[in-house]
Amino acid sequence: MNIDDYESLPTTSVAINMTAGAIAGVLEHIVMYPMDSVKTRMQSLSPKTAKYNITATFKNMVKKEGLLRPIRGVTAVVAGAGPAHALYFGSYELSKEFMTKVTKNNHINYVSSGVVATLIHDAVSNPAEVIKQRMQMYNSPYRSVVACLRGVYQTEGLRAFYRSYSTQLVMNIPNQTIHFSTYELFQNVLNQERKYNPPVHVIAGGAAGACAAAVTTPLDVVKTLLNTQETGLVKGMIEAMKKIYIMAGPKGFFKGLSARVLYSMPATAICWSTYEFFKFYLCGIEREQYKSSIVGKSTLQPRDKGYVVLSTTSNDDDSKLADTKETTSPQSPTSLQPPPVPSRPIKTVCELSTSVTAPPLNLNTRHSDVKSPFERGFPTT
Repeated sequence: MNIDDYESLPTTSVAINMTAGAIAGVLEHIVMYPMDSVKTRMQSLSPKTAKYNITATFKNMVKKEGLLRPIRGVTAVVAGAGPAHALYFGSYELSKEFMTKVTKNNHINYVSSGVVATLIHDAVSNPAEVIKQRMQMYNSPYRSVVACLRGVYQTEGLRAFYRSYSTQLVMNIPNQTIHFSTYELFQNVLNQERKYNPPVHVIAGGAAGACAAAVTTPLDVVKTLLNTQETGLVKGMIEAMKKIYIMAGPKGFFKGLSARVLYSMPATAICWSTYEFFKFYLCGIEREQYKSSIVGKSTLQPRDKGYVVLSTTSNDDDSKLADTKETTSPQSPTSLQPPPVPSRPIKTVCELSTSVTAPPLNLNTRHSDVKSPFERGFPTT
């Protein structure tokens, strides 16, 4: 496939982005799920695990709850991560392309596209996030995804799956704007031509995940409490923040910071490198022609469509015309074929010469009065 053919098919481009995003999201969450379980457990307000570090938390989970305890609930993530990340990357790329027609400012483009992607992603992933964290908590009564889904719905209703949605948006909108801006910044510095470059994708993805995770950890702690409801019914973000402050003080908002950064950094590196690989692989374009995103260090511009300016004459045509003029004998008056006329640019009306090469016709003569060429208004030569 030619790069022009790929860019001329927006539906194909969106389908490729969504497919690559779904694969990347599923792979990211499967690989990093044990660390995600540790992070959730460290954010818990339970006094039994409050002082455990990353290693101690993981060992305690395996020792007391079984070898497979760190991956309990992974099926819920797989079911939610596929469609959520497909819409996430598809909407981000589509929004970024659209915003090039509205603004040339990089940061406005990244922020607005990240907000759109986050709104769509969180609406799909929030129920799966609730089930996952309910199953990750200490002494969780749920042993399967179906049992957790049924139990939460029967006891708390449908609202339980979106109780933390507003908090998640408050957290994820700045999280994803920092994430995308950092990733695109590293791309602009290390990969200006936006070629497929795996080392750059890994570095940019890891840096983006670490920065975003560190800044938004306090809100992630609030979201975890709203999802797990481990201290009793907590109805909103403000109430959750008050309860965290009362039970753990200001440091409570930074519980699990190290685990969250260590989880997010490799997770986003895996996600972005996988996404860029499958996007490159599925589009079927040669590596030299491929561009992973919109090119531009300082401003974002729409992709080139391969417009070609056709010259009116070429050097070969001019040389052939010159040879023709030298070898052709003068045309006789009775010759039926006119001499070759060189191809020249078409002139506008204003550029045409106003000189008249032929004498004007005498339009006042009558047919019966015409007796000679001179009287008809033509020269007698």
